[in-house]
Amino acid sequence: MAKLILSLEGSVIREIPLEKERVTIGRKAQNDIQIENLAVSSEHACIVTILNDSFLEDLGSTNGTLVNGNPIKKHILQNNDLIEIGKYKLKFINDGPVAAQTTVEDFERTMVLRAPATPRAVPPAPAPEARPAPAAPVVAAPVAAAPPNPAASPAPSPPAAQQACIQIMSGPGVGRELLLTKSLTTLGKPGVQVAVITKRPQGYFITHVEGANFPVLNGRTLNNQAHALGDHDLLEIAGVKMEFFFKK
Repeated sequence: MAKLILSLEGSVIREIPLEKERVTIGRKAQNDIQIENLAVSSEHACIVTILNDSFLEDLGSTNGTLVNGNPIKKHILQNNDLIEIGKYKLKFINDGPVAAQTTVEDFERTMVLRAPATPRAVPPAPAPEARPAPAAPVVAAPVAAAPPNPAASPAPSPPAAQQACIQIMSGPGVGRELLLTKSLTTLGKPGVQVAVITKRPQGYFITHVEGANFPVLNGRTLNNQAHALGDHDLLEIAGVKMEFFFKK
């Protein structure tokens, strides 16, 4: 389990295991980690831990948050990173394996490099219009078995063996697909809105990580908690609409 070692001027104060999915740091008593110092904002920063990955976010603090001497707004923590908040230091320790992940930049590159997905049967009309004209080999991709799939879409608990995907429904990458092959996939736009989709034994979950606005799932704005994803759920992250579904 990841943990923080809180110290002041070289003296260790205490160790804090990151047992919760979201841990807040600040001067007020309601924070998970309270640091009573005027240089620390009331709600200074937070750490979101999903699987073996931890994300640090500055919550608009007055004096800022440093990681290894550099000011950050959002940072994916690595083992032995040193967080500085005022005169206090928190050393991040995580000896466990780090889950393979797709960053936002990797996601954007993937969308550029991947061939456009063939039209899906749900809905049949918009998908072909939204895609750029694909090359002949792409049209011939072995996704012909997709038309019968909508009949199985209402299944509330699809088998774990099915491959989860995200299809972009708006914006420059409309119609393209991203296979969720990794245990953690980051989506969104840094500084605006970032969310992660994690693969767990119980299924796939989406969690808000960064930004004042929260992701929208099937027309409903989410909160800080992880939310389970179902077949053909509709998401909106950083102004981009997308569909979560399972390939059959």
